[in-house]
Amino acid sequence: MFKIKHVFILSFTVIALTIAGCKSRFEKIRLSNDVAKKYQEAIKLYNKKDYSKALILFEDLSQKYRGRTEAEDLNYYYAYTLFRLKDYTTARYQFKYFADTYPTSKNAEECRYMGAYCYYLDSPEYTLDQENTYKAIDALQLFINLYPKSERVAQASQYITDLRAKLELKAYTNSRLYYDLGGYDIANYKSSVISLKNAEIDFPDIKFIEEMDLLIVRSQYDFAKNSFPFRQEDRFTEAIGYANEFIEKHPESKYLAEAKTLKSNSEQGIVNAKQMMTLAANQEAKYKALLAEEAKTDSTVNTKKIKITPKQ
Repeated sequence: MFKIKHVFILSFTVIALTIAGCKSRFEKIRLSNDVAKKYQEAIKLYNKKDYSKALILFEDLSQKYRGRTEAEDLNYYYAYTLFRLKDYTTARYQFKYFADTYPTSKNAEECRYMGAYCYYLDSPEYTLDQENTYKAIDALQLFINLYPKSERVAQASQYITDLRAKLELKAYTNSRLYYDLGGYDIANYKSSVISLKNAEIDFPDIKFIEEMDLLIVRSQYDFAKNSFPFRQEDRFTEAIGYANEFIEKHPESKYLAEAKTLKSNSEQGIVNAKQMMTLAANQEAKYKALLAEEAKTDSTVNTKKIKITPKQ
């Protein structure tokens, strides 16, 4: 799959050259069996930044130079040609291939780094699937582990920080989405609490920690408030617990007043829930007593209606 993009580039370039009519100098070199001349031309094209044509020649030479001494430099240029064409998927494979195949090469460190960097460039917007982001972090961390004294370590570490920030933002927005959907199904409020707590475990230093801790309190409060009365006492109690944690953890927070209000409302919610449960219990008792009284009355009436027929 990773070759699809540059295969398209190759095909487009070949078609354009064919349309030109007669064989150009490039076409003659491309069709030539003189691999040395073809290699020299590929390097010239690369240096001229004519990467599409250079790719055609490098693609052909990569098979013919396999196992030869010149293959090392060729694969180095081949990987960079793909990179310059922004085919990061194929480029990262070629950079990794170079680093794995030539571990003692003077360019091994650079290619290992570039392979990880291609993953970084392929990391999508935070709203999309983040598989490549996780792979980029792993690749960059591997580079740091393999070359801890490299001058590229600082930049690799910064890239990891950037990628983790993207994952943190996705985790936070996903949790907020659960909360926003709570109006359609109160179970989403509970899902919001779970999602937020998991995100804080995964990202203990997340920059949204105050907002997330407050959203935990708010989510649990709304979950309790919209529950059946017989469920509210336990759920409001849990909201109070989260509010206390917030107050203790963020005593200087700009959200402190809201956290205290949610705690106070939860305490009142417990009082209201108990009153409603008591009222419901009294009404049920009255209803049962009424049913019992009606049953007793019906029994008396039926007894009076019974006629005793004397024996003949």
